[in-house]
Amino acid sequence: MTEGLALDGLSVPLRVLRLLAVDFPHLTAPNVDVSPLYPQVLRLSLHESSCDSFAAFESWRCALRIEPATVDFHTQSDGRTAVLKGCGVYGGADIELTAYATLPADESAFAGAGGAQ
Repeated sequence: MTEGLALDGLSVPLRVLRLLAVDFPHLTAPNVDVSPLYPQVLRLSLHESSCDSFAAFESWRCALRIEPATVDFHTQSDGRTAVLKGCGVYGGADIELTAYATLPADESAFAGAGGAQ
């Protein structure tokens, strides 16, 4: 039987998660994913039910200094879910920041959101 990565192998993203908790305790708590498949990556995701939820994404994007021009906007689930995704580096870990929101019946709420659908 082959042994997998030891917990110490995830020290970079776990250390950064601790740093984020200290530096940004006021920000909306995201879902957190750390995986031995990608041991240098910390994934943060925000799942909300309205387009207003992207405000939490924007707060995290600013805190993590992810450039606005690098943020991708697209839809999924047959156009029913809007997705924002940005990537950066913080404290030595690769950060993937993603937000999901249910699209309103009137998609004009996303006019100028920055990307093709």
